[in-house]
Amino acid sequence: MPEKFRQLGISEHTLHAIKTLGFETPSEIQEKAIPLVLEGKDVIAGASTGSGKTLAFGTGIIHNSKPDYGIQGLILAPTRELAVQITKELKKFLGEKKLRVISVYGGMSMGRQMDEMRNAEIVVGTPGRILDHLSRRSLNLQFVKTLVLDEADRMLDMGFIYDIKRILAKLPAKRQSLFFSATMPPEIVKLANTILTDPVKIEIAPYSKTIEVIKQAVYFVSRPDKKNLLIHILKNENVSSALVFTRTKRGADSVTKFLNDSKIHADTIHGNKSQQARQRALNNFKSNRTRVLVATDIAARGIDIEKLSHVFNYDIPDFSEMYIHRIGRTGRAGLGGTAISFCDAEERYYLKEINRLIKTPIPVIDDHPYKSGEAENNSIEIPVKKFKASKKPGSFHFSRDSKKRWVRKSRSKKW
Repeated sequence: MPEKFRQLGISEHTLHAIKTLGFETPSEIQEKAIPLVLEGKDVIAGASTGSGKTLAFGTGIIHNSKPDYGIQGLILAPTRELAVQITKELKKFLGEKKLRVISVYGGMSMGRQMDEMRNAEIVVGTPGRILDHLSRRSLNLQFVKTLVLDEADRMLDMGFIYDIKRILAKLPAKRQSLFFSATMPPEIVKLANTILTDPVKIEIAPYSKTIEVIKQAVYFVSRPDKKNLLIHILKNENVSSALVFTRTKRGADSVTKFLNDSKIHADTIHGNKSQQARQRALNNFKSNRTRVLVATDIAARGIDIEKLSHVFNYDIPDFSEMYIHRIGRTGRAGLGGTAISFCDAEERYYLKEINRLIKTPIPVIDDHPYKSGEAENNSIEIPVKKFKASKKPGSFHFSRDSKKRWVRKSRSKKW
């Protein structure tokens, strides 16, 4: 038996499952969170994707749940893919304990979900579909002992705050609540303080281990040449599998089209795709029938792929921590991987913010046929950017050298 896991107080059922799965040493988040979760404490934990969060909160849910006692564990996730992933992982940790774990999300038959929920003890779902079932009275939450909000920062960013509050009103007042979030913006802390009771806060450095095992590089390139550079790199046979991130759904479709036109087999996954199409694209990618998967950030939540060789930031993320989440799709379980970013002139600010976050400049690759002609500076020390208020509520302008260079409408009225 893995003795280090045993010392955390994990039940024999889960210990046996952990041994079968070949786990020997708990991750940092597991080591810190599992004892607190098993003690029944409320926890707010900051940990990035791939850190072992599912086992960290899953041990408590499995320990507290009993067969045939109704739904005792509720896990809220921002996307369908993440809900499916959590469900699969929890089932692995059950061992011989006879608990039924199901996932509910949009794009799946309501009737089928209703049938499954009649016999379930643990439900993993997206907030919108959970509310659908509550309105139909096909979901009973009165016996819930443990609530988990996974990827809480993304749920707030996607506008789920009001859905979450409506779900909370249907839960027993006496329960254990667990928040897991890759980042800890003030909105998350504020929400946690209204929901959690005397919570214990755990924070794991979001990039420490990820950065060590992943080879990173940035290419300075003009926006029109990005597609040519991507095709040029993907022609290299060393890129066995690639996850390409774009900022928009339209951008994802465009990248997929020109890759397929260039005889590079690619597929797309984003919010406008049906659940069937998204699952098919993901399955084809995992089974190596598709070499390249193009995704938006939100759709990529829950994508867990072993031995992914490359991650491409076709668009530099405008939120620094998102860079960590993206590149963390490779380098899983301590394996190596490569993260390549394309940076045009308009994205230079985002790149420097990322360098600040990871505390070291990403190495620049100059030897490529599409290098932009302007002088590049990838240093960390940059002036603090000033914000100029917009006349439109809920939006702001970045101002640089007295020129408006970008406008972004906030998805949150409080942002």
